[in-house]
Amino acid sequence: MTEPDWHKSTYSGDNDNCVEVADNLPLVHVRDTKNHARGELTATPAAWSAFTAFARTYAG
Repeated sequence: MTEPDWHKSTYSGDNDNCVEVADNLPLVHVRDTKNHARGELTATPAAWSAFTAFARTYAG
Protein backbone atom coordinates (compact mmCIF):
# COMPACT_ATOMS: atom_id res chain seq x y z
CA MET A 1 0.00 0.00 0.00
CA THR A 2 1.26 3.47 -0.87
CA GLU A 3 1.96 5.84 2.02
CA PRO A 4 -0.01 9.09 2.01
CA ASP A 5 1.87 12.11 0.66
CA TRP A 6 0.51 14.85 2.97
CA HIS A 7 0.68 18.54 2.03
CA LYS A 8 -0.86 21.78 3.26
CA SER A 9 -2.98 23.97 1.05
CA THR A 10 -1.14 26.81 -0.65
CA TYR A 11 -3.95 29.05 0.61
CA SER A 12 -2.79 28.41 4.18
CA GLY A 13 0.45 30.37 3.93
CA ASP A 14 2.21 30.42 7.32
CA ASN A 15 -1.05 29.83 9.16
CA ASP A 16 -1.14 26.60 11.17
CA ASN A 17 -4.95 26.55 11.30
CA CYS A 18 -5.45 24.47 8.22
CA VAL A 19 -5.80 20.98 6.91
CA GLU A 20 -3.43 18.62 5.17
CA VAL A 21 -4.49 16.61 2.15
CA ALA A 22 -3.10 13.36 0.77
CA ASP A 23 -4.35 12.85 -2.77
CA ASN A 24 -1.84 10.31 -4.04
CA LEU A 25 -4.04 7.34 -3.15
CA PRO A 26 -7.22 5.95 -4.70
CA LEU A 27 -9.10 8.09 -2.14
CA VAL A 28 -8.42 11.60 -0.87
CA HIS A 29 -7.55 11.87 2.82
CA VAL A 30 -7.88 15.10 4.86
CA ARG A 31 -6.62 15.75 8.40
CA ASP A 32 -6.07 18.57 10.87
CA THR A 33 -2.54 19.98 10.58
CA LYS A 34 -2.06 20.40 14.32
CA ASN A 35 -3.92 17.34 15.60
CA HIS A 36 -3.32 14.19 13.58
CA ALA A 37 -4.78 12.08 16.40
CA ARG A 38 -8.27 13.35 15.51
CA GLY A 39 -8.20 11.06 12.49
CA GLU A 40 -8.88 11.62 8.81
CA LEU A 41 -11.77 12.42 6.55
CA THR A 42 -11.77 10.22 3.45
CA ALA A 43 -13.51 11.08 0.19
CA THR A 44 -13.54 9.97 -3.42
CA PRO A 45 -11.63 12.24 -5.80
CA ALA A 46 -14.94 13.32 -7.38
CA ALA A 47 -16.44 14.25 -3.99
CA TRP A 48 -13.29 16.16 -2.99
CA SER A 49 -13.30 18.07 -6.28
CA ALA A 50 -16.95 18.98 -5.80
CA PHE A 51 -16.25 20.15 -2.24
CA THR A 52 -13.25 22.30 -3.19
CA ALA A 53 -15.16 23.84 -6.13
CA PHE A 54 -18.02 24.68 -3.75
CA ALA A 55 -15.60 26.12 -1.16
CA ARG A 56 -13.89 28.32 -3.78
CA THR A 57 -17.21 30.02 -4.56
CA TYR A 58 -17.42 31.16 -0.91
CA ALA A 59 -13.74 31.90 -0.30
CA GLY A 60 -14.18 35.47 -1.43
